[in-house]
Amino acid sequence: QVQLVESGGGLVQPGGSLRLSCAASGSIFRLNVMGWHRQAPGKQRELVAAIVSGGNTDYADSVKGRFTISRDNAKNTVYLQMNNLKPEDSAVYYCNLYFRMRGDDYEYWGQGTQVTVSS
Repeated sequence: QVQLVESGGGLVQPGGSLRLSCAASGSIFRLNVMGWHRQAPGKQRELVAAIVSGGNTDYADSVKGRFTISRDNAKNTVYLQMNNLKPEDSAVYYCNLYFRMRGDDYEYWGQGTQVTVSS
């Protein structure tokens, strides 16, 4: 069974920074996509950023230039560096892992970590 453990959320003032981490454990196919999604109250969950095992990345337009996703394949860990945070970035952030193996899709979610941007 795969587990995702997130850390790094909290309260920060506008313009501040936070770094989220997500460590995956268990049976994980080496070719995979790890990412961060977020969900604010009353809104749908949305993709923030994703990174494939080869290093290619994708970002939501709202975070381009402010957030950076990275990963350590040896540790099965993904990071999200969030700079110049805005109140609209406040949400629960969820780590996500996806891979396809032997024709089957596998997708896992972390428990979520709260990020609050407020003065």
